[in-house]
Amino acid sequence: MFEVIPGILEKEWSEIERKIELVKPFAKVIHVDIIDGKFAPNTTFLDPKPFQKFTPELFFELHMMVENPIEYLKPFADAGFKRFLGHIEKMEDQEEFVAQGQLLGEVGLAIDGPTNIDSVKVPFEDLDCLLLMTIKAGQSGQTFVPEYLKKTETLRQTQGHLPTLEIDGGINSETIIQAKNAGATRFVATNYIFKGHDPKAQFDFLQRLNKEC
Repeated sequence: MFEVIPGILEKEWSEIERKIELVKPFAKVIHVDIIDGKFAPNTTFLDPKPFQKFTPELFFELHMMVENPIEYLKPFADAGFKRFLGHIEKMEDQEEFVAQGQLLGEVGLAIDGPTNIDSVKVPFEDLDCLLLMTIKAGQSGQTFVPEYLKKTETLRQTQGHLPTLEIDGGINSETIIQAKNAGATRFVATNYIFKGHDPKAQFDFLQRLNKEC
């Protein structure tokens, strides 16, 4: 099944709340980015508690661009998040992160655009999802880098059993087709959805492309 997920990367709760309100009538899943200033130079809103307003009715996945993402698992799980994606670049123990994540919901590893796929040390069958960045992680609005899709293509060609392959970074009406052709089935769209005049129309168009192309 192909799936488009609205992504939110913001510094202020008021803007996060505004975007959730915009997409909650039509989005089944919402992707929330957090950055701690150590993984990347900028920072985002990091308090899980306000999300409790929305987690009873929506499925939230957490994309952790942070140092030691395992430390964020329980606080966000307690707030109602159900899928946890941690970047391996600042992760001390991939196996421990996955084991702890499995106790709290769905769990996956995230790989930055320049990072080699061989850096994943956990068996793919232990993962619900593998998030592959098609930008250098840490900032919204960047340009899609086609070269980073090669990891997705290689995985599809060489691995028998794979978790869901999710693409994040620069997704729009053109790049989503490239990502799908490379073998991904889940796509995070941030600027494309929220920068337009009609987020639902943008979302629906990406969904339609997934079915038609």
